[in-house]
Amino acid sequence: MNLHERFCWYDAAHKAGEDRTPQEEYGDLVTWASCARGTNPKIFDELTSWLRGAGEWSDGEIGENGKYLMDKVFGRFLEQNRLLRARLTALVPSGLVNEAVFDTLDRFDRELSGDTAADEMKEAVHSVFRDFSAIRDRETRVRFAGEETGPAGTDSVEVFGFINLLKDCDASVQWTLFMPDLVRRQQDGFKVKSFEYLKYPGFRFIGAEKDFSSDPEALEQLRHTLDSLGEYRSGFDYDAILLHHFGRGVDVEPCHGMWGRFMAADTPVPEGLSYVDFVPQRDGKPGIPYLSQFACARFEGDTDSMHSQEGFDGDAMYDVTRNIILGQNVSIPYPDKYWTAEVYQDGFGKDCTVYLFSVEL
Repeated sequence: MNLHERFCWYDAAHKAGEDRTPQEEYGDLVTWASCARGTNPKIFDELTSWLRGAGEWSDGEIGENGKYLMDKVFGRFLEQNRLLRARLTALVPSGLVNEAVFDTLDRFDRELSGDTAADEMKEAVHSVFRDFSAIRDRETRVRFAGEETGPAGTDSVEVFGFINLLKDCDASVQWTLFMPDLVRRQQDGFKVKSFEYLKYPGFRFIGAEKDFSSDPEALEQLRHTLDSLGEYRSGFDYDAILLHHFGRGVDVEPCHGMWGRFMAADTPVPEGLSYVDFVPQRDGKPGIPYLSQFACARFEGDTDSMHSQEGFDGDAMYDVTRNIILGQNVSIPYPDKYWTAEVYQDGFGKDCTVYLFSVEL
């Protein structure tokens, strides 16, 4: 079994050197992280597929494969994390290090050691770490191995398992290393004016799921109706387009765009309009109500550049906002409580220069 050899590993001995500047050494770490991000997701999916076949393994294979997984895969990641932590700690005085990376390494170490923070996985993970033969049990095996989540780690699955969680931990380490530099390069023709995380006690988004861009009369009527609700202001009182997928993955549910405004919780809904509720804490169910916690990015510069889609997953504003969040190791509640919004501070018909992105603080 050579699956472990196909991960993109950090080679500290090869990278370190007395004649290298801190900028060069940190640059090597950023380059490695970018390479690993392009390689490791596929290998984690192969690891998931391999483990899901454990029900057919013989006693001898159970013993061999359990040792292989713990030593060659989990053990190798623990050793890599140790090397990364040592190299990054040495570079901290240079001011180059995004120190959010240390929290990602700590979390990854805990998970790799079987001390999972995921309540729904604890029984399966503890059983397998205690006695690897427990993986023969189908329910345990499915919860431990999970399902293949694809190159971005966002493909919809029925069961999100422990290996999927490790895949996310690995990605978080990489994101904190290469995202800050990527964000700087993505700001071409525009820049982030301000960035903050906001948490509201709750609100209600009121509007309509319709593209009003070609119907100015209907849009003006919408604005007039929303203006009539002035006594129910939320404190974030701007025209906006709410974008969401009803708590499902983007690969299985199309994006729903709702033009409207964030109002106070429980605001009466005018006839002909719809609403989406937001609450400050999880309710234990996917989808609406979403969380009233979000990143707010304000941009300035060329608006065409802000909304450029070429080379971006969404558009430039979406990607930059998301990538700042990932680089800071802040959780995005995807897919179950995921939403974003385009905000028009000066009203619909004017430029959109503010972007909101759901987070879990």
